[in-house]
Amino acid sequence: MDDHKAVHVFETAFGWAGIAASASGVSRLWLPQPDLGRLRRLAAASGPETRPASPATVELVARIRRYFAGERVSFADVVPDLSNVDPFRLAVYRETFALGYGETLTYGQLANRAGHPGLARETGQALGRNPVPLIVPCHRILAAGNRIGGFSAPGGAVTKARMLALEGSAPARKAEQIALPF
Repeated sequence: MDDHKAVHVFETAFGWAGIAASASGVSRLWLPQPDLGRLRRLAAASGPETRPASPATVELVARIRRYFAGERVSFADVVPDLSNVDPFRLAVYRETFALGYGETLTYGQLANRAGHPGLARETGQALGRNPVPLIVPCHRILAAGNRIGGFSAPGGAVTKARMLALEGSAPARKAEQIALPF
């Protein structure tokens, strides 16, 4: 396997994002954040930025930009490089990867589908370590009761809610967020 990774940092409607790719596929995706310098420091651990970007990278960047601009985009044909992922996480990521645009599951449902019933918490922890969010769409996994739950990307649950809103998914709001009429 070629360990050399091409890294590309780019701007989206949500902020600065980045990808790293090897000959095996996309090995890292950094979701948008407002701080370009911080993103560049994170991405530098995967290799130097590549200029010009390969045609495949240019096409993927365009799709990611369209997604964050609100366009319905599929990443089902993108090959993630998950060669360094343990079998439990791989099972969780495969099932998450299979979710369609706007489709959601709870952590418990995902754990069941991945062949690990009763391991909802561990499933959430695995998703928190997802190296390629958006491609493996961990933002589509919700807490019990279809609540938003956590999200380890920049912006946390607010970013997760924004991404779900782009896809037309509306998870249940937390009780403390619901305005009561009295």
